Amino acid sequence: MPAHDRITLRFLASPQDTAAGGRTVAAGRVLEWIDKAGYACAVGWSASYCVTAYVGNVHFTRPIASGDMIEAHARIIQTGRTSMQVLVTVQAADVRSREFTPATHCILVFVAVDAEGSPHAVEQWRPETPGDRMLNERAEERLAPRRAIRDAMQAQVYSTEGSTPRTVFRFLAAPADANYGGNAHGGTVLSWIDETAFACAAGHSSENAIAVYSGGIHFYRPIRIGHIVEVEARLIHTGERSMHIAIHVRSGSPRTPGALELTTQCMSIFVDPEEGRARRVPPLALVTSEDRRLDAHAEELIRMRAELEAIPLG
Repeated sequence: MPAHDRITLRFLASPQDTAAGGRTVAAGRVLEWIDKAGYACAVGWSASYCVTAYVGNVHFTRPIASGDMIEAHARIIQTGRTSMQVLVTVQAADVRSREFTPATHCILVFVAVDAEGSPHAVEQWRPETPGDRMLNERAEERLAPRRAIRDAMQAQVYSTEGSTPRTVFRFLAAPADANYGGNAHGGTVLSWIDETAFACAAGHSSENAIAVYSGGIHFYRPIRIGHIVEVEARLIHTGERSMHIAIHVRSGSPRTPGALELTTQCMSIFVDPEEGRARRVPPLALVTSEDRRLDAHAEELIRMRAELEAIPLG
């Protein structure tokens, strides 16, 4: 009998997948692959339509070139009453060597829904091997810290009092963006997030900026096709060689453009590579009390995430 708790997708990275510079695959496209593999795994386990609820701790450990062979592995590692935690690992290889090396990994949470869009109970997943049990324990351990990080992010206020660099994209969700439920696909939203964050980072450093981390991606409500989408990225903290960018996605009817609701939020970290290492970036000027509060918030998130135990991948 085939295993319904895991799946592997294999394909080639194409020139259309690359970032603005054309050298490597855009982080947003990798996030789309992650969501696609995770979704296929969640649907295979639940035998129902699913929605993305969370994507966390995406560390980009190596660049991916156009033409590389990609393997995206997804497996169930924990289930709740209606939810599934899915571990996704992405590996890349030159087609001539076929030697795969890890490019990124993360945990996604999907919720199974019925035909009316209401949460739908899923079969409980039970670990069978020592490796399964270790992954299950790590997934369970992350439930409370994940809620704490979400609450910390939701508690922050982003107003016009902030003076740090900000980029806003606004457009309509197109029919090509739709998933099987008729709303914007989670992977597409992740791509929008990366594009807007890149524009913000590039404005502070250079067009060579690349994402090395994206986390705390919480999906609160769906984005309907034809609705206005507003993606706001704000630089809130800089390290010696890193830029921490808070992203908020809001959406609503074109008939009420002043009443957009928060649909997704997250934090991304960018660096500006030069000769194989991240170069120094200009320090962020903290002018207002909001600037200083959000800078402290970013440092608190760094501390909270550092306390999480690593996910064993071997």
